[in-house]
Amino acid sequence: MTVRMRHTRAHTGNRRAHHAISAPQLSKCKECGSLHVMHRACENCGKYRGRTVVDMQSKIAKKTKRTKAKRKALGQEPDKSKLSE
Repeated sequence: MTVRMRHTRAHTGNRRAHHAISAPQLSKCKECGSLHVMHRACENCGKYRGRTVVDMQSKIAKKTKRTKAKRKALGQEPDKSKLSE
């Protein structure tokens, strides 16, 4: 069906009154003190409600390994074996 009548600006505004974006609810991590989104694990230490949910050490190690491999493939990082010669 087609729209029969045009909505006035007031009716459109009333409908859009609930579309406002609210600021994220942040709380302080009890372990490291950094801010994190409520009901989510801390991005800094990987803990939620006092227990470790995400192993951040392995995550960081995996990320550095991936970036090193990518840089080596692109030729941005010089080989350390060439420097020692």
